[in-house]
Amino acid sequence: MSAAAPVLMQIGVAAVAGQRLLETSCITTPGIAHTVAGHDGLGERQWLEPRTRFEVSYNVIVEIDRQPLPLANLAADSLTALPGEVLEYLFPSRYCPVDTMHAAAVDMFGHLTGGAAVEAVRDWIATHLAYVPGASHGGTTALDTFHAREGVCRDYAHLLIALVRSLGIPARMVSAYSPDVTPQDFHALAQVWLAGDWHLVDATGMADPATTAIIGVGRDAADIAFLTIFGAATLNAQVVEVRLMD
Repeated sequence: MSAAAPVLMQIGVAAVAGQRLLETSCITTPGIAHTVAGHDGLGERQWLEPRTRFEVSYNVIVEIDRQPLPLANLAADSLTALPGEVLEYLFPSRYCPVDTMHAAAVDMFGHLTGGAAVEAVRDWIATHLAYVPGASHGGTTALDTFHAREGVCRDYAHLLIALVRSLGIPARMVSAYSPDVTPQDFHALAQVWLAGDWHLVDATGMADPATTAIIGVGRDAADIAFLTIFGAATLNAQVVEVRLMD
């Protein structure tokens, strides 16, 4: 970094139902200026104010107690009964242009409802997209991915979210750690609102909800970035390692 650039960081596993933090260590240079809540109040974000460079070392042991339910058995909630905080996840967002994808979604999946519709969208993406690192960039939208038929985890998640929202089912983006992700990195997947609760869905098929540790949630990738830098900076190195413990 050649000049001061405030950094908003979200890398810590969230203390939410289904996952319990047993041990946590976060060392930053310079130190954390202050902490704020993550999107929807889930997880935390830290502000740092580095002048030239900064380093972060984060370690956590998490106990996951999450029993995924078969999506096909879950009904969609009536739109008029949705909680207020869930409504924003029906609308278009920066990377999920629901308005321009609505017709295609209804044409392809409109004959299905609830979890059956979500499963069909997930399976279609899994069989029609190729996982190609470098195939997308920071401005790639779900519509771009729909036409390109390739991308990485964030593109898979954006496409699933946009199509599911187009069917009248709330969906949001999730950043997470998962031991089965290859290559290891901050992983992006989705949550869908069915039967009065959020349920994890990964169109890449790499992350098992039963072993996935949620970091944060948001409308799309803009809300869940592990680093948001307000200025210019160069990423010198990044290593993510996630493994199951006996």
